[in-house]
Amino acid sequence: MDAVPKTACAPSHEAMHWDSIDWARCHHRVKRLQARIVKATEKGRWGKVKALQWLLTHSFSGKALAVKRVSENKGKNTPGVDGETWSTPEAKTDAMKSLQRHGYQPQPLRRVYIPKSNGKLRPLGIPTMTDRAMQALHLLALDPVSETTADRNSYGFRKARSAHDALEQCFTALGKPSKSAQWVLDADIKGCFDNIDHDWMLAHIPMDTQVLRKWLKAGYVERAALFPTDVGTPQGGIISPTLANMVLDGLEHKLKERIRKRRSNGTVVYNPKINLIRYADDFVVTGDSPETLAKAKEVVVEFLTERGLQLSPEKTRIVSLSEGFNFLGQNVRLYGDKVLIKPSKEAQARIYDKIRDIVQRNKSAEQRDLIRLLNPVIQGWVNYHRHAVSSVAFSKLDFMVWKLLWQWAKRRHRGKSRRWIKKRYWRSQGSRSWTFAANVVIDDKPRTISLVYATDTKIRRHVKVQAEVNPYATEWESYLAERFIQQGVHSFHGRRRLVALWISQDGRCSACGEAITRETGWAVFHVPDQDPGIPIRFSTFRLMHPNCHRRHRAHV
Repeated sequence: MDAVPKTACAPSHEAMHWDSIDWARCHHRVKRLQARIVKATEKGRWGKVKALQWLLTHSFSGKALAVKRVSENKGKNTPGVDGETWSTPEAKTDAMKSLQRHGYQPQPLRRVYIPKSNGKLRPLGIPTMTDRAMQALHLLALDPVSETTADRNSYGFRKARSAHDALEQCFTALGKPSKSAQWVLDADIKGCFDNIDHDWMLAHIPMDTQVLRKWLKAGYVERAALFPTDVGTPQGGIISPTLANMVLDGLEHKLKERIRKRRSNGTVVYNPKINLIRYADDFVVTGDSPETLAKAKEVVVEFLTERGLQLSPEKTRIVSLSEGFNFLGQNVRLYGDKVLIKPSKEAQARIYDKIRDIVQRNKSAEQRDLIRLLNPVIQGWVNYHRHAVSSVAFSKLDFMVWKLLWQWAKRRHRGKSRRWIKKRYWRSQGSRSWTFAANVVIDDKPRTISLVYATDTKIRRHVKVQAEVNPYATEWESYLAERFIQQGVHSFHGRRRLVALWISQDGRCSACGEAITRETGWAVFHVPDQDPGIPIRFSTFRLMHPNCHRRHRAHV
């Protein structure tokens, strides 16, 4: 019996002050429990899963990490209906002690609205800090189950996955016109978060149903009035995306059983052109004909109806690949014998409008301040679209920005010549003769701040994550660690980490001892710790030649 509190990191630490918490130990213990939950889920031992979830949600480490998450993220200063935030170590310590299942009663959500891309408003429910922390705590125990049971090609709101992985899977499923599907069911669920059936969730979500029921029935406050919540899971809660994903998981298997598997003369024939790619509530299904996709749509409608959901009529359609469709801000379309994924016209229009609005609202601002406002917007949009066929879109964006800034500069100096204006605001840098730049002083040193240009960013093909990856399973730890380093090469901090690793090995391969150069290439290998709960450390990475890496992998 003494071993249980040690494993769970439970009551003996509850008197500990916030500033004296050993966070590495907390992460270590929670990670070990999550790995055990994964193994129990894989074996179908749901009683064991429930016991391990209870240990985690009642542990000191779990409570500490939950409070840490909600008190240090971007929404830490946004209160719920009680107006409370946790800004002091004492408040965080008290909050950690207050996370108890017994007597817990969530408060209603504070309803606010945020604009959507189509001009409509999206309702957002803001929980109190205590309710956020309770959700974060139970998410630590639920997410390993969700990742283990999730659809292979579900990419939204999941660790180690992104929208780029979903788009790359689209190209994998559609990229060979002679062999791939030529038709797509482009689907969207109508009000997914707002209409999920509570009874279905309580019967199928493997977590503490008493706590889940209280969250679902908490209601929301709008204009000083309390409204009940009979269906749906509120957008804005930390655990809501995971709950929605678990509601939609199983659709890929259902399509495989009902559509993809076809019996002919007593044999089973697989149709590889049926593929589901889902990102949250937005998904596409590929098929060889409109008739096949019509049957797939019937399966989807049946699947959603069981969960209280339905497809959005205005956003759901069966379309030919030669006509193209929009998915996650990109347009996927067949051009001749090639499938190209480009930034959609709507995505380009939105970034144009956003930049135009920034420039027009800052007509009298200093040049350096305008550059600081524009750079994050331009760089963020470019980083998202850098993995698509975006060269033309980037050139158009640079030209549009130049036109807006030229008009901005001319308005400020109506009596000056064009040559004077160019000399005042633009200068030559590298191969570019029109660089919008200004002089600034940083740390008492004169420096130059320049506008980000989209065409300076290289287009790079995204490497899709393996479909079976589970971030909580110990066998995927090395793969994800190596992938993190490989992807970071294209960022400034990532390159610094790589150079530091190269220097630590004297520029030589850790396997064969020969020099690693640009000509030889390189690969990163992760040496996992014997204890799977220990967080990944920089010292556990090794730099090797690509061939040495492959040989080493083959013998591991």
